[in-house]
Amino acid sequence: MATAYQNLSSYETNSIPDASKMHIGIVVSEWNNSITEKLLEGACNTLAKHHVPADNIIVHRVPGSFELTFGAQQIAKYCDVDAVIILGCVVRGDTPHFDYVCEGVTDGVTTLNATQDIPVIFGLLTTDNMQQAEDRAGGKHGNKGDEVAIAAIKMIDFICKLKK
Repeated sequence: MATAYQNLSSYETNSIPDASKMHIGIVVSEWNNSITEKLLEGACNTLAKHHVPADNIIVHRVPGSFELTFGAQQIAKYCDVDAVIILGCVVRGDTPHFDYVCEGVTDGVTTLNATQDIPVIFGLLTTDNMQQAEDRAGGKHGNKGDEVAIAAIKMIDFICKLKK
């Protein structure tokens, strides 16, 4: 497990590019909202910490994690953003639903990254139980929202450097 080796919220602050002119879309699943709202809070706080103006952060919600891919595609299409972050949480249950949702979202985000001109950052928690989700949404393993916000900033910077 990756978080056993590194806290999701830890990173070298001096390696973060200037984000003051970046525009970032975030699509958040309403399902497991006690977790996804904490992920959103972590992402927004980290973006603000790195000088992304609040007006440059566009947040939209979708009913569940499976809808994150479509939501990200629509934000990329209709909003003037440099990257889109997806935030969701799927907790394993007694049926294969977990596997289908996780695979569908993963494949969808991969497809978006291959077909869109902006990065779509994967912030879907896929956990065996609610405690693992809480541990990754501001708990003992940090906040995945922090991690994806940093990934978005770095990927936007990556694209900017390629265009120079």
